[in-house]
Amino acid sequence: MANVFVWSGKTTRGAVESGEITANSREEVIAQLRKKNITPTVVKPKEKKSPLAGLQFGSGVSDKDIVVFTRQFATMIDAGLPLVQALEILSTQVENKVLAKTISAVKSDVEAGSTYADALRKHPRVFSELYANMVAAGESGGILDTILNRLAAYIEKAMKLKKRVKGALVYPIVVSTIAILVIAVIMILVVPTFSKMFATMGGTLPLPTLIIIKLSSFLAGIGGVVLLFAIIAFFVAFAQFRRTETGKAATDRIFLRLPVFGILLRKVAVAKFTRTLGTLVSSGVPILDGLEITAKTAGNKVIEYAVRDVRTAVSEGKTLAEPLMKSKVFPPMVTHMIAVGESTGQLDTMLGKIADFYDDEVDNAVANLTAMMEPMLMVFLGGSVGFIVVAMYLPIFKLITLIK
Repeated sequence: MANVFVWSGKTTRGAVESGEITANSREEVIAQLRKKNITPTVVKPKEKKSPLAGLQFGSGVSDKDIVVFTRQFATMIDAGLPLVQALEILSTQVENKVLAKTISAVKSDVEAGSTYADALRKHPRVFSELYANMVAAGESGGILDTILNRLAAYIEKAMKLKKRVKGALVYPIVVSTIAILVIAVIMILVVPTFSKMFATMGGTLPLPTLIIIKLSSFLAGIGGVVLLFAIIAFFVAFAQFRRTETGKAATDRIFLRLPVFGILLRKVAVAKFTRTLGTLVSSGVPILDGLEITAKTAGNKVIEYAVRDVRTAVSEGKTLAEPLMKSKVFPPMVTHMIAVGESTGQLDTMLGKIADFYDDEVDNAVANLTAMMEPMLMVFLGGSVGFIVVAMYLPIFKLITLIK
């Protein structure tokens, strides 16, 4: 019975490729790859996902763990320790058990004759493709310690960028959630008390009061349960839609067109693209491989498709700046600076400068977003609660007027 095998290997030009092949045995996969002039480094059966696989979160290894390990490993290599000995020491020192187990497995593969980069590629959930390719460039160039320090610096900057974006999103989500809970409590618990009192008074209620009472009755009854399930169903359906290639592309396109968040997300995407590509190019990774890795790690399908189109154009002999400009995804300033970097032979330096500039732009965008969202959320909360209070007291004011 045929099985699906996952493979990774090197072409005659030294480029790293990977994919999946359906075959009856591992030997058959190796034979097929050799016919294509690919030297296989990893061939293993594809793991079958259990129905609960989607409930697993991450790899159990944080970016901070990777940064600490990378810096310690770079220090040991720079001090002249053999690769296997450094891995042995770190496998016993690392606090994260998952990472320690992974390092131990990497050490065993290196002892068996595998390169360090190929050993890392066997653990894609812990070490990304970008990480493994940069290590491969460092090994081939004899500058592994330099590359590892550069990798650690890259991951740290990526962590800071991710933290800024999360900080920008957490504040409005928390405030909005509190506002909705406050309004729900008032509508479900407080308004019915007033409603019973007004029912004993008789007479015609003002329109705002009628609206609030009807809405309160809807939320307190079966309508509230239906609304809650409808909201949950919407988010579940949205999450499932985002899992598909078409859904992720469609939603990412919408996100980038949002009035305020879209600008922030575009700046984050530009910063990530230039930082990743600049780090890869400066580490000696070929430009086509660098663009392929950058596309995979873009985090946004619109950016990913644009980078893949750029890669195709570059493989046909065009410059990097020309297809970037035609994509209309990246700002003109970015494409012009990249063109200058290509013409002067300092592409990696220019990409680093663009990334630093857009890191600052992200900081400014986050600050502006927070400053703008705060009064808007306060107005929403205050206006909603104020309308409910006024609507509830209108009949009382009317009654007082009649008594007078």
